[in-house]
Amino acid sequence: MAQLKWTRHQDLAIERGCSVRREEYLDHMTFQANDRALFTEIFGPLIGLKEEWEAQGATEDELSFRAFRYRCPMMGGIPVSTGWRGGSEHEVLEETDAHTIYRDAMGRRMKLPKGRATLALPLDYPVRSMDDWLRIKPHFEFTEERLAGDWEAVALGHLEAGRATVAGIPGGYDTPRQLMGDAAACMTYHDDPELMHAILGTLSDTAYRVLERVSARVVIDQLSVHEDMAGKSGPLAGPAQVREFIKPYYRKVWDMLRDRGTRLFDQDSDGDMNPVLEAFVEAGINCMHPMEPAAGMDTVAIRERLGNRLAFYGGLDKFVLQRTTAEIDAELEYKIPPMVASGGCMLALDHRIPNGTPLEGYRYYHRKAWEIIEREEARRA
Repeated sequence: MAQLKWTRHQDLAIERGCSVRREEYLDHMTFQANDRALFTEIFGPLIGLKEEWEAQGATEDELSFRAFRYRCPMMGGIPVSTGWRGGSEHEVLEETDAHTIYRDAMGRRMKLPKGRATLALPLDYPVRSMDDWLRIKPHFEFTEERLAGDWEAVALGHLEAGRATVAGIPGGYDTPRQLMGDAAACMTYHDDPELMHAILGTLSDTAYRVLERVSARVVIDQLSVHEDMAGKSGPLAGPAQVREFIKPYYRKVWDMLRDRGTRLFDQDSDGDMNPVLEAFVEAGINCMHPMEPAAGMDTVAIRERLGNRLAFYGGLDKFVLQRTTAEIDAELEYKIPPMVASGGCMLALDHRIPNGTPLEGYRYYHRKAWEIIEREEARRA
């Protein structure tokens, strides 16, 4: 295996020079105004790509992405806790040239392959029954420590600087999956709905109590939730499960925040979410990313289907950058003009830039995207 220089998750962070103020961002993504398009890079490169680009002659500014022009919002998180708290310190159990296995705060054995990933995957899970859940439930329950620190001063600082404030809640699918694994979580909807309701009821109560306190003092502009509940073959929970289990959780928190001025409820989920889009919109979601074309997430078709009920960011096929300039042109000419016309979209590649993407392909994509954006904006002027 070739020696990698950038091996940690934080090594892959990028610099985008975001300058769009909160009011413009929120108006654009809620279809209240459409003055200029938004264009960004969501995540940056996969592990190994920076080494490839360096070998192809990338400058330091290109490796950090400072060399590329984006038009994206200034945003700032509010440092309060709504999910898991506590647990033991990470304990390394096994270290080889190929991987590290460690025990995490939840007590799970986690395996991190070296040189191939920056996020570890669980080898086992702490919850198999209601008794298991009751044992770890205190880690998810409300305590005053969730609101410790200078969160109000931080939030006010964001607002004064023009940054949109963001608060997160734990995923209604993702948290049970982290506790049980995908297969067990999916079976629990059918075999033990009481357990699933118990988990989501606790998440709902804690998130509501924390964010009710926060939103009484400062405005939360965007509520964010991470789910990652789908692959190319579709979501791992269907519309019925979303409506019965996840929707009550989402709506309890979202309805309160919306009444206090929160404008965006953004969900992060990879894969084909088409079968559950309407169910999640009913649950309060009005923004989604990263909209993966390889999984059937066609932003043009979804915009025709849902109109201004759903904003999104992402949606541009990351794999097309490895193909011909004509194929890049076709992807961008299909996707960009209708999004510039309608607003409610931040144009971006649909996930991390994959290995094998040539530097010149990314350079061309970036130039061509701006060419089309500026052409379409001139037509609208």
